[in-house]
Amino acid sequence: MDWGFTIFLLVCFLAVVLLIEGGFLLWHDTSGPEVRQLDRRLRALAAGGRGAGASTLLKARADDEAGPLGRLLLRLPRVAQLERLLQQAGVDMSTSRFLVTTSLLMAAVFLVLLALRQPLWLALMVAAASVLLPLAWLSWARNRRLHALEAQLPDAVDLIARALRAGHAFAPALQMVAEEMPEPIGSEFGIAFEETNYGIPVGDAMMNLANRVPVDDLRFFAVAVILQRETGGNLAEILQNIGMLIRERFKLLGTVRVLSAEGKLSAWILTLLPFGTALMINLVNPGFMQVLWTDPFGHRLVLLGLAAMVGGIFWMWRIVKIRV
Repeated sequence: MDWGFTIFLLVCFLAVVLLIEGGFLLWHDTSGPEVRQLDRRLRALAAGGRGAGASTLLKARADDEAGPLGRLLLRLPRVAQLERLLQQAGVDMSTSRFLVTTSLLMAAVFLVLLALRQPLWLALMVAAASVLLPLAWLSWARNRRLHALEAQLPDAVDLIARALRAGHAFAPALQMVAEEMPEPIGSEFGIAFEETNYGIPVGDAMMNLANRVPVDDLRFFAVAVILQRETGGNLAEILQNIGMLIRERFKLLGTVRVLSAEGKLSAWILTLLPFGTALMINLVNPGFMQVLWTDPFGHRLVLLGLAAMVGGIFWMWRIVKIRV
């Protein structure tokens, strides 16, 4: 029996086991469920804007995990607003990772355009414009989440009012919303309930909730709770009236959307029609529009037409945009 070969196999087996165990421990310490839950709570506290201790703890944690490049990007201005935007969008990603990913995307686009032998100025412009893609996606995710939360708010307010009428305190009523309501409103009210459990005053917890979720109806709810705790009154009746007011506002908003749908469709058609017509003419007869790109007077006509179109598009969308 070859003992040397047997010992070699045992050593290889132990090495593989230790490698798997080390990888699991690394994942558990950096990306495990407890770490993600703690990170979400710290990010939510920081996005709320109140509580210096949580913000300091979050900054220290971010500096430890970001790395040299991430720490350099975190020194950029308006990073706190980006953190709040990530929180409002419900994206499970740290600010440093988002900044690093955006920077790598810009560098990749720049290198690909250079590899395709494009001009340097074009590569720089397209690479700079590529930064807007993650921000546009983040803004879209934020708006979708806020609209979903706004639609769930009347049921949550009614649930809190019923809990108060049944004799529960305000904090357990928040816990009921967190446990019984789906995302995203359940997690937001759960954060508010956890803040009250951590010792943060209810008024500060409500202000943090209003700062994390920039919805006017939710701000009405937060202000009503704060005023009731300072001046007194029947909070259940106040919240019931707020829920009724929110539902009536939704009805009015739906009516406005129906009445303005035709105007929005006309605005979309008039906005896209010139570009679509120019594209079709250029495909059917390329020489017909060539004078616009070759003659100096054609350049001025193009610039004048674009300026007039921008003004018309602006006024059309201002006309059909009605706030309720």
